[in-house]
Amino acid sequence: MKLSEQLASLSARAKTAEDSLAAAEKEAHEQLAKHQQKARDDAKLAVEKVDQELKKASDTAEKSWGALRAKIAADLNALKADIAHHKHEHDVKRAKDRADRLEWEAGFAIDYAIASIEQAKLAVLDAIDGRVAADEAAQS
Repeated sequence: MKLSEQLASLSARAKTAEDSLAAAEKEAHEQLAKHQQKARDDAKLAVEKVDQELKKASDTAEKSWGALRAKIAADLNALKADIAHHKHEHDVKRAKDRADRLEWEAGFAIDYAIASIEQAKLAVLDAIDGRVAADEAAQS
C-alpha cells in the first residue's frame, strides 16, 4: 500500500472514531431517557396501586383513611427522596470517577495516535529523502 493510501486510511479511521464518539454520546443520552421514563412509569403504577387499595377500604372510616393515606404518602415521599438523594450522591461519585478514568484513557489513546501520526509523518519524509538520495546516487 502506498504511503498516501496509508495516510488516507489513517484519516478515515480517525473520522470513524470521531463519528462513533458522537453516536455513543447520543445513544447514551437516549438510553438514559428511556430508563428515566421507565422509572417514572413504575413509580406511577406503584402509587396508583396503593391508592386503589386505600380506596377499597371501608367508607365508614373515610376520615381516618384519608389521614392515614396522607401520612403514608408523606412518609413514602420522604423515604423516596432520602433514598434517591443518597443513591444519586453515590451514583454521581462513581460515575464521575469512571468518566474521569475513561476520559484519561481516551486522551492517552488520542495522544498515542498523535505521536504515531507524527512518527508516520517523519517516516514518510525520511522515505522521500531516501528515495531522492537513491535517485541522485543513480544519476551520478
